[in-house]
Amino acid sequence: MADELERNITANLEDVERRIAAACARVGRGRNEVTLIAVSKTRSPAEILAAYRAGVRHFGENRIEEAEEKIPLVRESFIAGPVTWHMVGHVQSRKAKRVVEFCDVIHSVDSLHLAARLERFAAELGKQVPILLEVNVSGEESKYGFAASTPVARADFLSQVGQFAVFTHLRVEGLMTMAPIVPDPEQARPVFRALRELREALRDRAPFSSWAELSMGMTDDFEVAIEEGATMVRIGRAIFGPASY
Repeated sequence: MADELERNITANLEDVERRIAAACARVGRGRNEVTLIAVSKTRSPAEILAAYRAGVRHFGENRIEEAEEKIPLVRESFIAGPVTWHMVGHVQSRKAKRVVEFCDVIHSVDSLHLAARLERFAAELGKQVPILLEVNVSGEESKYGFAASTPVARADFLSQVGQFAVFTHLRVEGLMTMAPIVPDPEQARPVFRALRELREALRDRAPFSSWAELSMGMTDDFEVAIEEGATMVRIGRAIFGPASY
């Protein structure tokens, strides 16, 4: 069973890597411009270790309760090289300390209040934490993030961003968004393009960050996201197979 699990995940990962490389090539980008984050929410330590042995070095978790249980279980088995743990799910302010303790990169900073909490705990722990600002460019009410789906909302977001420059233990490295679930990945393209265009505006308005990172694209739409400039893609099902909750 373990051998079959490893074979399946290795084959899936090879297919994902091929598709990432092809998407990069279509728009003249290098494969090294995109970081693959294997989203391991609900996945067992055995599945995580199989992905690690297949070459994955970036894992994403959605819930700190799950992450803080799994990370210590698998950490000692990462003997071929270190792993970066990404928090890609919504972070409640009251759980900020635990997120800083267990995660290396936080994709889902969606308020100045949350950032202040993360800064406080990062300072206490003596850590420098890379963060991304989560932006809701689709306008879906079910999505978290800074509102940026209308010209007025974008202008308001741009006017707020400078306040993140005061943090000394958080490094703002870019933006993250969640596209709507749509039947055709092409329907998500305007969302990804809007995030890239927002990043370009931020480079002029908020030069305290390089805004290098765009975390966007998941199993059903990552190729379109890469074509629109994604530097991080968050892929779970295409690597691990259907989730078993």
